[in-house]
Amino acid sequence: MHKIPRRILIGLGVLLLLVVLAGLIAYELLSSALEAKYIAQAAQKMTWQIRPGPSDRIRYPGQGPYDVRLGYSKLPHYLTQLDKAGWKIDQQARISIQMARASDLGLFLPYHEKDQAGLSLLDSDGKPLYQALHPTRVYHRFEDIPKVLVDSLLYIENRELLTEQFPTRNPAVEWDRLAQALMEKGISLIDTHRNVPGGSTLPTQIEKYRHSSEGLTSDMSEKLRQMATASLRAYLDGPNTLPMRKKTVMAYLNTVPLAAAPRFGEVNGIADGLWAWYGLDFGEINAILEKKTRVGETAYASALKHVLSLIIAERRPSYYLAANRKALDALTDDHLDLLANAQVISRELADRAKRVKLRSTHERVDPPAPRFVDQKATNAQRIRVAQMLGEPRLYDLDRLDLQVDTTINQPAQKIVSRYLQNLAHPEAAAASGLIGFRLLKPDNAFDQVIYSFTLYEKTPSGNVLRVQADNLNQPFDINSQARLDLGSTAKLRTLVTYLQIISQTYDTYRTLDAATLKQKAQPQRDVLAQWVAATLLSQPDIKRDALLEAAMGRQYSAAREMFFTGGGLHDFVNFDAKDNSRVMDVWEATKNSVNLVYIRIMRDIVRHYASASPGAAARILDDASNPMRQTYLMRFVDQEGRLFIRRFYQNHKSQTPVQMAEDVYARVRANPRRFTSAYRYLEPQAGFDAYVTALHANVPASASLSPKTLKSLYETHAPDAYNLADRGYVTQIHPLELWVVKALRSAPGTDLKTLDDQGADARREVYNWLFKTSRKNAQDIRIQSLLEVEAFDGLLRDWKRLGYPFDNITPSYATAIGASGDRPAALAELMGILVNDGVRAPTVSLTGMHFAAHTPYDTRLSRKPAPGERLLPVEVAQTVRRALAKVVEGGTAGRLAGALKDPAGQPITLGGKTGTGDHRFETYGKGGQLIDSRVVSRSATFVFYMGDRYFGTLTAVVEGEQAGRFGFTSSLTAQMLKTLLPQLQPHLYPEPPTPPSASAKPTPEPAAAPAPVPAPTPARPRAPVKETPDGSTSQADPTVKQPVNQGGFPEDLEPNVVLPVPVTPPASRAPAVPSP
Repeated sequence: MHKIPRRILIGLGVLLLLVVLAGLIAYELLSSALEAKYIAQAAQKMTWQIRPGPSDRIRYPGQGPYDVRLGYSKLPHYLTQLDKAGWKIDQQARISIQMARASDLGLFLPYHEKDQAGLSLLDSDGKPLYQALHPTRVYHRFEDIPKVLVDSLLYIENRELLTEQFPTRNPAVEWDRLAQALMEKGISLIDTHRNVPGGSTLPTQIEKYRHSSEGLTSDMSEKLRQMATASLRAYLDGPNTLPMRKKTVMAYLNTVPLAAAPRFGEVNGIADGLWAWYGLDFGEINAILEKKTRVGETAYASALKHVLSLIIAERRPSYYLAANRKALDALTDDHLDLLANAQVISRELADRAKRVKLRSTHERVDPPAPRFVDQKATNAQRIRVAQMLGEPRLYDLDRLDLQVDTTINQPAQKIVSRYLQNLAHPEAAAASGLIGFRLLKPDNAFDQVIYSFTLYEKTPSGNVLRVQADNLNQPFDINSQARLDLGSTAKLRTLVTYLQIISQTYDTYRTLDAATLKQKAQPQRDVLAQWVAATLLSQPDIKRDALLEAAMGRQYSAAREMFFTGGGLHDFVNFDAKDNSRVMDVWEATKNSVNLVYIRIMRDIVRHYASASPGAAARILDDASNPMRQTYLMRFVDQEGRLFIRRFYQNHKSQTPVQMAEDVYARVRANPRRFTSAYRYLEPQAGFDAYVTALHANVPASASLSPKTLKSLYETHAPDAYNLADRGYVTQIHPLELWVVKALRSAPGTDLKTLDDQGADARREVYNWLFKTSRKNAQDIRIQSLLEVEAFDGLLRDWKRLGYPFDNITPSYATAIGASGDRPAALAELMGILVNDGVRAPTVSLTGMHFAAHTPYDTRLSRKPAPGERLLPVEVAQTVRRALAKVVEGGTAGRLAGALKDPAGQPITLGGKTGTGDHRFETYGKGGQLIDSRVVSRSATFVFYMGDRYFGTLTAVVEGEQAGRFGFTSSLTAQMLKTLLPQLQPHLYPEPPTPPSASAKPTPEPAAAPAPVPAPTPARPRAPVKETPDGSTSQADPTVKQPVNQGGFPEDLEPNVVLPVPVTPPASRAPAVPSP
């Protein structure tokens, strides 16, 4: 026997080793056994905890489409914005060291991702108020996916994905496909026209379109990044990847990007794609493919082709679905042949499907868009959230993985919204007692009335919004966006200001000595300061509340009178003519809303502000030598002159020079003297002959004038014969109009600013007469107008401090009765200050935000505690509330007396201020004669408080010419609230729970049914017990119960226990449409 040479033995050993090694490699490539062991161990360390406060270890994702859409990428920006808006992080995810290292190495964070997410608003009880899930339709279980759909997808994209032979297989890589792709890539370097097939599996494709920038693979390193992350994600639940592979198929079908469809927006997933691109119902198609419904073979073939076309379109969705549907149709037919050849489907089915033509997007019949009127509260909250986050579009906001807690009382919101909408029907209005005297008329167009209602509740955290509703089916919100004439509700602001002045003057005067008080108690323009001084002089120890009580008892006349205000004489009337001969105190005037009393109160207020101004009215008006008079007169000349220049510029800016002259000459052609004066000013270079020709052409009566007379006229009215004011007097045309016309004819195209700047000398020349000492009365009138404007500027500052929403008010006493306009929301804010005893508490409609729940980006926020701001003394607020209670007890809102009781039957104090706005555009002629009156709008408002907790506004408005056909007053809104209160009371003042009787015996509870097994959450990996510094973990003893919170560590959950996924109801036939 020959001895085998050592060389050969070694060679055979090496060969055997290589064979064994090759076998092991082959086995590993097929089974991924080693990968499963080590990658699964690494994946188990990819965990996170929810810890109090901002996280000290968190990694935010890049700009992948999924991360951008759900808001994960912008979370740092959102948190910065929210911090500025007064929010704080209560809890945030703290990722494990291993997860942080994976991110730092460039991997996407591996965790169970959500297929479906979106904005969710919860009401004050934590119940859903609004939900925008995207995609809107998804598969929730792998078992719900038709088998033919799974088989077709796998044949086209990833044939080995669901093989059960090797449960530990890594689905991120198919080595044969990868090798072929690499080989083809190498050949393509030589043959540049060669088409290279993709080597991506479904898991890596999902990583690509979710997390890679723009959903694209930019280079080989990006591909490796996708594969590595997909591998980690595959082993999150342990070495057996088969369940995860099934989830991968479901995730792909639920989220594959399919471009953006008209009237739908971004499309993700087969289910949404069926509706968006073909108008096909997901539920029906699914039932057909599962053969749960009896349909013909053609219907089955059609369903299959449409689903298959979407799978194929993923390669170039914009091209195939939006630009070239014929190409998609042909490509789908090719794939039907491939599926038939591979016996995935029958040849007969493939041929039948090929005869089907893909439907057009135009065949989609969208359901009616949600009505704005049904979403006023939710839209208002969405807009607030969008503004805080800096998101310009609600479309993008709705796609964020965000849950928001609101303060809306949903049952009350629904009651009010339904009630307001029903009032468009006469039967509902009649049932509410809204038809009658000073209410609605039977022949009114009931659907023309816009109603708005807001309700707030005072709480320790602020004034929280409970109801916000109206019946206007438009995005516009009259409660917070309109400027309305709300009538006598302005008396509430006026009353607050009146008492505020009394209180402030009390603070200033109470430390003065008797001699100084005696001096200030002398008659003066500021009658309020005078009254406070006199009261303190007679009652030195009087307290603030007693002084305010006395101020409410001051007597005012309600008689009619002509008032010089707002630059002219005005006549005001009372609603009830019986009041014209009466004198009453402020209590009664407020209770019965008497106009003339409040006009006089406003006059006192204006005089107080004017006396407190730097140019104290008394000193200027009484002293003719006061140098401030000249300053005020110059201001008046400049302001009024600019107004005239602006008006004449608007009249003539679109005319040619010839048309401007003809416009002027047409007004003077009846008189040769007036025409001559105008002509010589506008045509200073014209000779005598040209003048005579123009005169005869424009003034027929001039034909009889002698040459001598014509020569005299020509010379008498020479360009330098008169100053501008006299020229205007002679022509009977405003001198500044003559100046504007001349300036525009000399330099056509001059803009208004240039004209204003050039007109300074002309303005002074025109008003030169006003500066003569003999004109003191005329000067006083104009100075008083400016002082009044200054006083109203001061009043505006104080009103804005109390929430007045506009930057200007009408400088007239009529502001006391509504001339300056207001907003219901602003009145509610003022009432909130009064209910809070003079403190402005923060207005709260959002209390919490939860971003990216059950993800490594999980972040929960709440509002930072905000201290209130004292704006009024307690005594002022309490005095005003007592006055408003009298309005209900027997005043203009008397029908509400006794309308509100607590659960025990005890009356709850109800107070408020009514207001009726009759807004008109009126034209007056000489002597104050009314020439024309055009109705602009009519409104009725009641701003109210209920007890010490609730307050709000109720408004009714009719806009436009039809408002003239309505005659309702604020009695309408008072009656509406009276009707609403019994419906709202159980939700605002619920019955306390009845304590169990001492003699009652407990009833045995039935045996509990077995607890259902929760569905595995799509967003949380299994939790380890502890995290060591190197990121390793140790498994918890399953018999030891761990404290529960919300993350992925043992103190979050008991071992091996996962939280259930929120169940989404099946898609309906009519798909939800995102709100605009």
